[in-house]
Order: sequence, then C-alpha cells, then structure tokens
Amino acid sequence: MQRIRLRYTKRGRLRFTSHRDFQRAFERALRRAEVPMAYSAGFTPHPKVSYANAAPTGTGSEAEYLEIALTDARDPGKLRALLDESMPAGLDIIDAVEARTSGLADRLTASVWEMRLDGVSPEDARRAVDAFTAAETVEVQRKAKNGMRTFDARGAVASLEAHSAQSTAHSPQSTALSPQADRPTDQACAILRLVVRHVTPAVRPDDVLSGLRAVADLAPPVPAAVTRLAQGLFDEETGTVTDPLAPDREAAAPSPEISGDSATAAAKALA
Repeated sequence: MQRIRLRYTKRGRLRFTSHRDFQRAFERALRRAEVPMAYSAGFTPHPKVSYANAAPTGTGSEAEYLEIALTDARDPGKLRALLDESMPAGLDIIDAVEARTSGLADRLTASVWEMRLDGVSPEDARRAVDAFTAAETVEVQRKAKNGMRTFDARGAVASLEAHSAQSTAHSPQSTALSPQADRPTDQACAILRLVVRHVTPAVRPDDVLSGLRAVADLAPPVPAAVTRLAQGLFDEETGTVTDPLAPDREAAAPSPEISGDSATAAAKALA
C-alpha cells in the first residue's frame, strides 16, 4: 500500500466551502481521476483519506494537507496533476509527495496567518498590536457547545506584526506566500501577519481579533479577510514555520554517489 501526502488550497470564493464540502469534492475527484484508492473495512467502506487540521469555513488557505492510501503505486507528480484537473478552480492541489515518514499531523504545530483589515489604518493596527504583544494574557470568549468559553488568546501567538497593504504587496516574502487578493486594493488598509501555535483550546485568527478589540478597542468596520499562508513545525529558535512535507522529500532523495577515493578505501577495508 502506497501513501501519498497532498497540499491543497482554498482560494477566492471557495474559502466559504466547509470541510464537508471539500471532502465531497475531493472524493468525486478521486473517482474522476480513477485513483486506485484503498478502502476501509466494514458495512460502509470509505476511501482511506486522512485530513489534518482543516482551516475554518470562511477562511482562505494556501496550506491544507491530507493523506491518501493507494492499492497500486502511482507517481506523486502525475497523480497531483490528475487530481488538480478534477477539482474546482480555487480548490487546487499544489503539491504531492510519497509518505516516507510517520506523523504528518505531529509536524503541524503552528500556522502563519494573514488578516486583511479593510477600513483600519496601519497606525491604529500597530498600536493595537503593541498593546496585545505587551500583555501577559488576553482573555477572550467563544461560544462552545456547552455555552461561552473563556481562554487566553495571547499565549498561543508566537509573533504578530502590522503592515500597510502597499508595503506587504511589494514584500518578497508576501509575493512568495500570499494568494491573489479577492478584494480591491485601491484603498489603504492594515495587514496583520501572525504565527499562531496549535494549542488546546485552539486559538483562531478571529480570537486574536477579539483580543485586539479587548486590549485596544480595534474593531474593523467590515469582516477581516483571513488566509492561512503556511502551517508546519514551529522552530522556536528562528520563529519560523517549516514545510511539513520536507522530511518526505529528503527521505526520497537519492543518496549521493560515492566518490572514487571513497570507493577505493571501502574496497580496501573489505579486502
């Protein structure tokens, strides 16, 4: 049995699709592409697909991950292209690797988020960010199944920065990570870039916005456009989020050829 790990996106209007909507679209794509899927046992067999830490409905994403199990081996690159052709535009399959290591979910320990705050000046956003990062704790509330739940939104935020839309648009890092904007960019607005650790209870971007409202009375006049730019293993030393598929690529890389001198030495040692 072969396992393939895929990275996919939720762009534009497709950010409003729920996780269940994506599941249905992806399973249809598997059938269209005639992927030799492995199925679960029991009375109602299902294709073996494992989803990891899906983004909330209404949130865009450039870094969603899943894993599929196949009964016959397939080339990951060709499989990615076939599946991408079978998916709606906006739900794009952008990367595929053969799973050669364990624990993909364990490598998703943090996310990089970008929030576009239309109608908020960069100066007001920076003042709110300074107040948030200076606080030891920022308590927010979220409605749960058992009523309102209060928790700290500050502890999970590893970094939080405010930029203007213009400066972010010309940033090399933004060009590499940010999706194409689905809102007009002719008016000035604030862009928040934040790294959030995956903790329990989960702290979402809207919780951080609630925290900014609590500490600095920052209230955008329209809902924020939120996009996940990356997710992976959080490096405490550098404060960056690493590619969770990198270990699989490294495991698949061919070993370097043995040089002539090394081969001669090895032969002598075995003689």
